[in-house]
Amino acid sequence: MIDIRKFSSLGHADHGWLNARHHFSFADYHDPARMGWGAIRVWNDDEIAARTGFPPHPHRDMEIITYVRSGAISHQDSMGNKGRTAAGDVQVMSAGTGVQHAEYNLEDEATTLFQIWVLTDTPGARPSWGAAKFPKDERSGRFVTLASGYAEDGDALKINSTARVLGATLKAGETAALTLDPARHAYLVATDGVILVNGVRAEPRDGIAVTGEEKLAIQAIDDAEIVLVDAR
Repeated sequence: MIDIRKFSSLGHADHGWLNARHHFSFADYHDPARMGWGAIRVWNDDEIAARTGFPPHPHRDMEIITYVRSGAISHQDSMGNKGRTAAGDVQVMSAGTGVQHAEYNLEDEATTLFQIWVLTDTPGARPSWGAAKFPKDERSGRFVTLASGYAEDGDALKINSTARVLGATLKAGETAALTLDPARHAYLVATDGVILVNGVRAEPRDGIAVTGEEKLAIQAIDDAEIVLVDAR
């Protein structure tokens, strides 16, 4: 099954400093048909105005992955971690037993990002945070694992969930292929560019929910940047 969730159908909240689209029920947006996708609980498409951000707030027992699309996000947390994650790069936080963190756009331009929450496999784990650079030319024409709960994905950021977050950049006409466990749940979004997913058309920032598929062929009609999560 390949289900296209049109960008126009997503939940929407405009707070002035934050313009957010919610692929799944979140905060004041509630849709019983969109409570998550497998272990994927949240996928927020956020635009954060310059010199604004999220003040300190708590999380617990959740794997939180942030993919920065433009600009940069600056992080600080109650574990003493601080970092700045720029466009194309990724940060992860395993909230574990509990952590307070803040995320600010300290830039002079808007920052856009995907924030993705995946249910943890290890409740009560020690919290942690990490970030890494993933140059776009190193994932040109193919998927690269950005974050993973699998030991064999040694170069990826670690999360406490049997899930993978992958990224690819495709030129118009290129196709990237993936083999999936049809019992699992995949969800992907193209940040820009029209794509075909096993022949099904999706526009930029549409959500594409996939299950029951063993092979996935993603063809770029335009130049496209793609983020995909494969989860239980």
